Order: sequence, then C-alpha cells, then structure tokens
Amino acid sequence: MGTPSSAETPPMPGRTLVRAGSGQLQIMVAGQGQGVVLFHSMLADHASFSGVFEPLSRSHKVTSVSLPGFGVSDPVRGELEVVADHLAAALGSCDLGVRPVFIGNGYGAFLAIVLAMRHPHLADKLVLVGCGTAFSESGRAAFVQMRSKAKTQGLSAVADIAMARLFSGDFREKHPDVLAQCREHFLAMSPDTFDDACQSLATLDLGNHLHKVVVPVLVVVGEGDEATPPVMARQLVAALPNARLHVLPGCAHVPQLQDPQSFLAAIREFVDTQA
Repeated sequence: MGTPSSAETPPMPGRTLVRAGSGQLQIMVAGQGQGVVLFHSMLADHASFSGVFEPLSRSHKVTSVSLPGFGVSDPVRGELEVVADHLAAALGSCDLGVRPVFIGNGYGAFLAIVLAMRHPHLADKLVLVGCGTAFSESGRAAFVQMRSKAKTQGLSAVADIAMARLFSGDFREKHPDVLAQCREHFLAMSPDTFDDACQSLATLDLGNHLHKVVVPVLVVVGEGDEATPPVMARQLVAALPNARLHVLPGCAHVPQLQDPQSFLAAIREFVDTQA
C-alpha cells in the first residue's frame, strides 16, 4: 500500500480521474473481460484491495474506485443515496467492461447495495463484504460516538477505534506496518465524508428495500468481524431474494487485505460465473 495522496497532489501512476458532477472521481483500471468494480471501506481506502486487484485483473476488467472524500476524489455531502447517485453518474461515463460485478467492503458494500437498488441496470452481481440490513443499538451508538468525537477533536481522536474495527488485536500486533499504513490512509480522508458516513450508517435500515435487489449476491464476512459481525451478514442473506453466505475463519472486517488468498478463493467461482 502506498502513501495516500492529498487533494492537492496529482493522481497516483496508473490512476485516472473521471468527471463526477462538478467534481472528480479517481479510479484505477486494469485487465480485460467481465467488469469488476471495487468499493472500499470507510475505515480504509482503495489500497485495502491491493492484494486482490492484480489477481482479479488477470481474468477481469477491474476498476478500483477511490470513493468520494478519499485520495483525490472530491467529497460529496449527503446520505448514502446521494453518494450512490454520484457514483452511478460517474461510473456511467466509464467503460466498465461487460456488465460488472460490484465488490464492496463495509461502507463500500452499503454503497454497492444502494446502487443496486437505485440503479439496477449497472451491476450483474454483488459481493458484499462486511455488510447488513441495519446495525444493532450498540452498533449505532458506536457511529454516533465516533462522529461526535471526530467533530470536536478530529479524525486522529478516533483512529485507534477505527483500526480496532478493521483488524483483530492479534493481527494488529503481528502486522504493525499494515496497521500504520491503514491509519495513515484513514487520517487522510475528508472529515466531512467521515461525518456523513457515520450519520448514514447510524440511521441505516435497508430491510424494507432489499426486495429491489434482484441480482445474485454473495455475502462475505470475517468470523471475527466486530464492526459488522456475522449475525448482520446472516440477517442480510435472509432478507435478500437471491443471496448466499460465506464466512471466512480468522478474518475481521477487511478480509481481502488480511488474507487475500482466502478471500479470492471464497469469491472466485461466484465472480467468474455468468449470472
């Protein structure tokens, strides 16, 4: 994972800027074939897919998105629906290859599912990693507390909490380099983006709308995911018309970063098979 870019620096080599309303969205594209679009977590950035981007691009046209407010992608103020519509407009101007599979992690997974509900023509299938229909009361309270603390003290005040939600304590202890890079990327995001995302996730309730998601869905969750625990994944699978579940042992909220090989093995058949 590289050093995150600020809003004043040019995009990283190999990355492209596309128009998104009055702003810009940063993407990285590689490979050919059926499209795969990657949406990262609120607590990480596009680099959280670094271990799976190249392997997937050997057989697919992969588009990795720096979500609004990350890297040099301009922030978009508003709820998930506003951000999803913004992404739909930007991606609609891109050549994504054959109708793509959307793979989202955490906040990116919630955006992927809202995109599928509001713009059903875009995606062929969804892989939702660390997702659910709604958070528990304690989960909602965690977002409210993080939002309040970040507003008054800055993102650095919640960075340790964010890292604890990404990885297990054992992983953080054994991989301080990964932890340091993720922390740096988290601190580089737009504070307004974090504020809006926390507000959206604290009030999220997709239960009455999931019948609109008619494409096949693979729900993936780390066995040790404390941010979006397995019970949320099971509730999501039960509520979707066409979904299946895969639990990854030993992983937490970002399995594609923690264990790329196991993550790829879990999704490969689903992604490779035409819907």
